[in-house]
Amino acid sequence: MSEEKYHKIPHRDPVTGGKLYISELTSEAGGVQIRGKFEIPLYARLDQEQSDFLEAFLRCRGMISCVERELGLSYPTVRARLDALLGALDLAPAKEDAGKGGVRRNLRAAILDELECGKITAAEAKEKLRGGQV
Repeated sequence: MSEEKYHKIPHRDPVTGGKLYISELTSEAGGVQIRGKFEIPLYARLDQEQSDFLEAFLRCRGMISCVERELGLSYPTVRARLDALLGALDLAPAKEDAGKGGVRRNLRAAILDELECGKITAAEAKEKLRGGQV
């Protein structure tokens, strides 16, 4: 079987706007057909921009500064797209630890993100970590 290009799964009825489901799966190689009512995967419901953002976010291991560089976007735009992606997936953001330890942990993580993305040197990161008593 040659490599075929498949279409993206539509998740809304173009006539009524209602939800769709997958009713048949086929394997040409095995000659198998499976029929039933299968849910469209959650991630298949994302539009192209959201899919591209998710891919970049995962490649950057969730480091927003890296996503900024990868996509050429500002921090507020990356945050807005991340919030929109969470909304599209019907997910709520995790609650951040507002205590003093949580602030230190977030600052330390931000410094390490800058280091990993090449924004600062190891010496600069060491100085920031020591200077802020993080």
